[in-house]
Amino acid sequence: MKKMKRIGKCLSLFTLLMLSVTLFAQVSKENSNQKEKVWSREKADTWYAQHKWISGANFIPGTAVNQLEMWQAATFDPKTIDRELGWAENIGFNTMRVFLHSLAWKEDPNGFKKRVSDYLRIADKHHIQTIFVFFDDVWNPHPKAGKQPEPKIGVHNSEWVQDPGVPEYRDTTYFPELKRYVTDVMRFFAHDKRILMWDLYNEPGNSGKGNTSLPLLEKVFQWAREVHPDQPITAGLWKWRLEKLNEFQVTHSDVITYHDYEGPVKHLRVIQILKSFGRPLICTEYMARPLNSRFSNIMPMLKAQNVGAINWGLVTGKTNTKYAWNKPMPNGGEPAEWFHDIFHKNGTPYRQDEVNLIKKLNGIK
Repeated sequence: MKKMKRIGKCLSLFTLLMLSVTLFAQVSKENSNQKEKVWSREKADTWYAQHKWISGANFIPGTAVNQLEMWQAATFDPKTIDRELGWAENIGFNTMRVFLHSLAWKEDPNGFKKRVSDYLRIADKHHIQTIFVFFDDVWNPHPKAGKQPEPKIGVHNSEWVQDPGVPEYRDTTYFPELKRYVTDVMRFFAHDKRILMWDLYNEPGNSGKGNTSLPLLEKVFQWAREVHPDQPITAGLWKWRLEKLNEFQVTHSDVITYHDYEGPVKHLRVIQILKSFGRPLICTEYMARPLNSRFSNIMPMLKAQNVGAINWGLVTGKTNTKYAWNKPMPNGGEPAEWFHDIFHKNGTPYRQDEVNLIKKLNGIK
């Protein structure tokens, strides 16, 4: 979905190994001081073993241009959600990663939680669990509630919005309200088995923010721990150079998650590094065909490594993620090769061979 995703780019294996050693030492130190906070490795392994191999997609219905259009009362679309999650079920997907938004909650907290409950009911009907995402540092920095703009023709995710955005993400006067949002939602669903995991912050430090996102990242983990949810909490690694953020994410996540849009050789190297921390591993973003991150060469590897596989994109729609990050097509034509997504708007596969492979890996005949 986003720019600057390739987690191993421009780094040598030695650099990755050194970072691994540094983080491992930090993990040991942090865990010795936080035994009642971060799940033990044994608890995390037990949790992971209780689930089938986790596979699925990042999901937003094709009728929504961004998170706000998905969750606001006027545009919440359970009919489309039901139809599209049915297509996901048919190919054996069991997990969706779904972005929430604090402004939709702020407008109507009870109505927001009702819509989240409606979504979970629909997903559960299709035997799908959900990873919910709270904050996000990617794309448009000034989200506004209300009617959302129409997508820009041929532009990848042109109207996706950050949460909480600028300057809220670093202005501590906004933090009390952000805490109310996170804790209200988490307390309401803290024991809901339909939720697989809480992903507290998507790509902290993206959009040029760097380590200025660390204070909010630290706070959202603190707020989540205060709730004591049954589900594990995490925040995915996505860029090795953000060492302070990476250290915090690894040492405070119950289950390690990460993003990688590179080919199989470099992606496998990342898996090997991250496995050194001894925790379950889930790739919560991958699959960008022109970058050689494909179902054919990545998904089988993830299954063989027992790493959860959550690709970007299910159905092509208003987010326009079939177009590449930096290659707009102003005429709205069909790209030579789709960047993300699996299905056309009518439910037919973009590539039948990919769907056949996904079904095979998920045990669907």
